[in-house]
Amino acid sequence: MEISALLTSAGINVGLCAVFLSLYSVLRKQPGNINVYFGRRLAEEHGRAHDSFTIERLVPSASWIVKACEHTEAEILQVAGLDAVVFLRIVIFSIRIFSIAGLVCIFGVLPVNYFGQEMLHKHIPSESLDVFTIANVKEGSRWLWVHCLALYVITSSACVLLYHEYKGISMMRLSHITGSPPNPSHFSVLVRAIPLSKDEPLGDTIRNFFSNYHGSSYLSHQMIYRAGKVQILLSNAEKVYRKFVHLKVAAFDQNDRPSIYRCGLCGGRPNTFHLHYNEFELDAKKTDIDQPDIIRDHKDCSAAFVFFKTRYAAIVASQVLQSSNPMSWVTDLAPEPHDVYWSNLWIPYRQLWIRRIATLIASVVFMFLFLIPVTFVQGLTQLDHLQQRFPFLNGISKKTFIIKIVTGYLPSVILLLFLYTVPPVMMLFSAVEGFISRSGRKKSACCKVLYFTIWNVFFVNVLSGSVISQLDAITRPKHIPSHLAEAIPKQATFFITYVLTSGWASLCSEIMQLFPLIYNFVRKFVLGGKDDPESVPSFPYHTEVPKVLLFGLLGFTCSILAPLILPFLLIYFCLGYVVYRNQILNVYGSKYETGGRIWPIVHNTTVFSLVLTQIIALGVFGIKHSPVSLGFTIPLLICTLLFNEYCRRRFYPIFKSLSAQDLIEMDREDEQTGRMEEIHQQLLTAYCQFSPSKGVISLCDEDAVMDQTDCSEELKIIR
Repeated sequence: MEISALLTSAGINVGLCAVFLSLYSVLRKQPGNINVYFGRRLAEEHGRAHDSFTIERLVPSASWIVKACEHTEAEILQVAGLDAVVFLRIVIFSIRIFSIAGLVCIFGVLPVNYFGQEMLHKHIPSESLDVFTIANVKEGSRWLWVHCLALYVITSSACVLLYHEYKGISMMRLSHITGSPPNPSHFSVLVRAIPLSKDEPLGDTIRNFFSNYHGSSYLSHQMIYRAGKVQILLSNAEKVYRKFVHLKVAAFDQNDRPSIYRCGLCGGRPNTFHLHYNEFELDAKKTDIDQPDIIRDHKDCSAAFVFFKTRYAAIVASQVLQSSNPMSWVTDLAPEPHDVYWSNLWIPYRQLWIRRIATLIASVVFMFLFLIPVTFVQGLTQLDHLQQRFPFLNGISKKTFIIKIVTGYLPSVILLLFLYTVPPVMMLFSAVEGFISRSGRKKSACCKVLYFTIWNVFFVNVLSGSVISQLDAITRPKHIPSHLAEAIPKQATFFITYVLTSGWASLCSEIMQLFPLIYNFVRKFVLGGKDDPESVPSFPYHTEVPKVLLFGLLGFTCSILAPLILPFLLIYFCLGYVVYRNQILNVYGSKYETGGRIWPIVHNTTVFSLVLTQIIALGVFGIKHSPVSLGFTIPLLICTLLFNEYCRRRFYPIFKSLSAQDLIEMDREDEQTGRMEEIHQQLLTAYCQFSPSKGVISLCDEDAVMDQTDCSEELKIIR
């Protein structure tokens, strides 16, 4: 590919970014889009849009950038939580390290690559991008020490920054645990695979077991049910309750007329609350919530939440074997109440390993099926080789502009469209896998998407690109470093265009919120729906974290091989910093908090990128016959692995479990201040399959019904 083709792709993406950002600055000012672009703030402030028209609403501006950058990290921590701060730290780390890499490689490595061969250079727009890569450096060149020195600078800087980030985020996590209000999950343990007994109910079995073996610390327990008809009834009741609350809060005009935007087929009367009320009334005639057959429809799941009097007792109970049979009385520390994924709690514990194997096989099959579009995309980047094998494509070579579009822009766009299907599929796999928390499901999906994108976007593109040009080549495992060293410079142009399309354009698509914007238009002006302040989306960590880490991998591996990618990456991270801050402050809400547990994934992926870069450098120096650079790279590789092992032992346990010292001190503080009794009372209603704050109906704790409260029914309706 020539520089002109790369500039064509860059020009298209810059134009799209300018259009999208200008549209966003106008659309965000329209009152009808307030629930799309200010969902989190609307839910917190319960504000309403004003319909007063001003010319300023139609004029693009950059004021949103200033507002996004004026908030401090402490304010973001208070508003969005520690997970959002950790994600922004990932972007900040990327900006810092690639600023250093850009300075070193653009002013040091790039001139060595460009003048690596004794040749007559063309006009720069007509130059091939290969002359800017390490492939243009002749074998045995004495200037390869520049690449080795640049690799040392980049690796050392990355390790120093990683250490400080890991240390800082670890301290923030400890402060989050000790400084937050009492968390019910610290006192609660999820027990699964409870043995069934014919002589006594399951609730009595749980009570007798923990009273016998944890008598001094056992407080109470709550059964988990797999609801049938009751769950459907409660879902309908919750919808009616939400509708009633919305009608009560909203200011309605009594002379409201049907919207002229309705299509007539999907519309109806503006006041549709009567329709919901009638449906609920009909259901109420058919079933009664107090009937015994409905109560019996709740089936025991051999699982329960067990509450303990202290945090230390709960953490000990969650980490020790409860019986000599490891497949019974299995305990785990419970997730936060809002983080519980109730649909997976009924899954028998013995099925989990089968589900994990099945999802692993399905993920691998999906990865191999994805090879088809990737190979097709690489065929477009290797258009000259395809023309030799398919002569009917020779006519395309006569049209220069079409060649620039096909080779410089179209491949990355096609791959990006296919990649949009990956996160939903991986989220489905993670749900089937059986995770008990929403954060665990999203973290698992994040890892799956990360592995998938690294394999298909990086390795498969590199390998398939070389296979197209050398169909008869057979690569053995021991030749992988040298093979990657040869293939990556050839695919550097594709990676640059991929950063432009999947990076710049996707950030503009993210800030525009295209799908929510279209859905909002259809719902309001076609279906005649109303805004729901409660429907605030959560931040898509499972899509954005893998994307940022993939671009980091591309930046590290191409830094000394093809330094031209670094300026485009740096622009992406700077733009992403502004966009993500804006989205976190205005759009996305925090439904649960994991305390920054995503950072170890970031650290391990970054170290993997550094190690892969050094392995590729070994192959490059071996091909170029530079034994000095090769010898100096081996100690760098060993030191990087030792650094990772030190961080794993020093910081990773903080993210894996809670310390007894902190828990005991927190317990003592609560006992001295007299808050422990209040905490125990809150535990009895913390975990509800149908939360009182969201819906209308709550399942009372079995022990709380008999011992702690005066409830006479297992199910009760609350406002």
